[in-house]
Amino acid sequence: MAGLYLSNLTLSHFRSHRRAVIDVSARPVAIHGNNGAGKTNILEAISLLSPGRGLRRASAEDMTRRPEALGWKVTALLHGPLGVSEIEIISEKGAARQVRIDSKPAPQTALGRIARVLWLIPSMDRLWIEGAEGRRRFLDRMTLSFLPDHAEISLAYEKAMRERNRLLKDMVREPSWYSALEARMAETAVAIHHNRQHALKALSQAQEAAETAFPTANLTLECEMPNDAEGMRSALAEGRMRDLKAGRTLIGPHRADLLGVYATKGVAARDCSTGEQKALLVSLILANARALAADFGAPPLLLLDEVAAHLDAQRRAALYDEIVALGAQAWMTGTEDGLFEAMGDRTQTVLVTEEQGVSTITVVS
Repeated sequence: MAGLYLSNLTLSHFRSHRRAVIDVSARPVAIHGNNGAGKTNILEAISLLSPGRGLRRASAEDMTRRPEALGWKVTALLHGPLGVSEIEIISEKGAARQVRIDSKPAPQTALGRIARVLWLIPSMDRLWIEGAEGRRRFLDRMTLSFLPDHAEISLAYEKAMRERNRLLKDMVREPSWYSALEARMAETAVAIHHNRQHALKALSQAQEAAETAFPTANLTLECEMPNDAEGMRSALAEGRMRDLKAGRTLIGPHRADLLGVYATKGVAARDCSTGEQKALLVSLILANARALAADFGAPPLLLLDEVAAHLDAQRRAALYDEIVALGAQAWMTGTEDGLFEAMGDRTQTVLVTEEQGVSTITVVS
């Protein structure tokens, strides 16, 4: 199986990094340094190599280095099943970012055809106890990793829904104003629902086939909506009076929720301990990676920010073993090098320091 890895990452005026060049091999990368040094900024830059808004969901303007605010550039040399690609992500003075692949302009969706990127960050630790919106976003990121076109479909649905909601808030009752919008919503809603179900099936199969030290999570998509476009269109039309009163659309994939259960215990993920919830998240990311390795032809890039949090030494070692067995280039962060001791010489180390607002990145080994 061909690998997927970065051999070079160059940051220019990106977040805290005025200029940084990281040259590495295909092995996992352990990044350590004090809090605030800029470790997560490196992972965020890599997350932009996939469609979407990146692991922080930040605007292009928010990613520019201050006080210069000159704009920023991320360049990566990506090795994958389709060969070697040079990717440039550019934002000029806070403008929307532009993508170039091998010096040619490209849409963001093109990134999903040459690379897959998954991440686990501390804010996701609250996944099971926060609102449904966070879980939908988590599910859609997994779905997007399998089906890059899922992003375009989701955007089309959201655009049509915003226009319909505007009519509802303005108390427009004339059916002809709604017909075309609801037809577009129905088609894209059903596609979104089917895409999500496809992703959950792939995850389930990957978990069943795996030997892992992490607990299996049984996932269920809770979404009350018809499974066909005509049924969805009818449901939207029939629900107009109710939606007029609410001032928004009350049926569709934007109302879905992802439910998780700790399989061997039969306990809802939201009721598990903090450590168990973290282990379930790690398990899902690994399952997603295994499924992608079979589907895409290579394991994805893994971005694991402060991954050691809430994992004991035994589970940390198990995670590292599974990353190596998978053959993934994982970029992991931690405040001290000792957190990655169990990796031994299977990893390469990057030190990030910060002094007087300037970050320095050093590849140690």
